[in-house]
Amino acid sequence: MNLDPSAFIADPELIEALEARSTTISCGEDRLLFQQGEAPAGLYILDHGETVLTMASPTGDEVMSVQAPTGSLLGLPGLVSNAPYTLTAIARTGARLSFISREDFTGLIQANPPLGIKILQVLAAEVRSARSALSTLKAQ
Repeated sequence: MNLDPSAFIADPELIEALEARSTTISCGEDRLLFQQGEAPAGLYILDHGETVLTMASPTGDEVMSVQAPTGSLLGLPGLVSNAPYTLTAIARTGARLSFISREDFTGLIQANPPLGIKILQVLAAEVRSARSALSTLKAQ
């Protein structure tokens, strides 16, 4: 399945607001950010470098893999829905990310409700990308 990597990219205003409450993570080696099926701890923003998102089937076979572009919000659906992550994210050596905890994310959205619309735009782009990828699979 081929997702459109741009579906994960957020509006610069949203990224700026999130990064104001975040901590920086620099990866000296490959680093597992989160794993499919685990409870969400927060949100990652890819500032620089490479991060790969993968999804596995229940039998462990890789269903999809996509390289996230700079500006991507990683782990957003799980964080917003308070449900387990549906993807695994691995940041590659040299990547730099920002991490915002669940508590700080919730506080930011409560303090600045218009940012909620920007969050919905990212989620909607991810849904459209997934639907497009599924329609391509169905056509094959």
